[in-house]
Amino acid sequence: MELGSIEREIRIEASPEVVFDVVSSPEHLKEWWPDEAELSPDGNGRIGFGKSAEGITWEQFTVVDAMPPRHFSFRWTHPEGERAVLGNSYLVVFELEPAGTGTLLKMTETGFRERGWAEAKVAAEYADHVNGWDYFIPRLAPYAEKVGAGR
Repeated sequence: MELGSIEREIRIEASPEVVFDVVSSPEHLKEWWPDEAELSPDGNGRIGFGKSAEGITWEQFTVVDAMPPRHFSFRWTHPEGERAVLGNSYLVVFELEPAGTGTLLKMTETGFRERGWAEAKVAAEYADHVNGWDYFIPRLAPYAEKVGAGR
C-alpha cells in the first residue's frame, strides 16, 4: 500500500468565495469538521475534537497558504511549541475551482510517510484519516450550501 496521500473531490452548490470561507474560518470549520477551532491572525491556532467528559483533544493548526477564493492549505498535528514542517505534521490542501453555479473542491492530505513512523503506525494513521475525511468531507457541502443560501 502506498499510504502517501488522501484525495477527495466534491462539487458544492456554493460560490468559491463561500467555500473558501467555510474551509478557512474557525467559525465555519467547527460546523463541519472539528468540535472547536481557534486561529490567531498570524495563522497559528488549534482545532479540538471530542467534546466529552474527558474534554477535548487539541491538535495544533498552522495556515501555510491562503489565496482566496482558490487555495487554502494548512499543516496540523505538529507538537505544541514546534514550527509545523514536513516530518512533524500533515499537510492539507484545498483547491477550489468554479464549476457552473458552484465549486469543485479538491482536498489532498499528505505527510504520513514523512513522520518517520514504523509501517504499522503509518498504516493505522492513514486509515484513521481516510475514515475521518470520509465522514467530514460529505458534511462540508450541505453546510457550505446553507451558508451560501444565506448570503
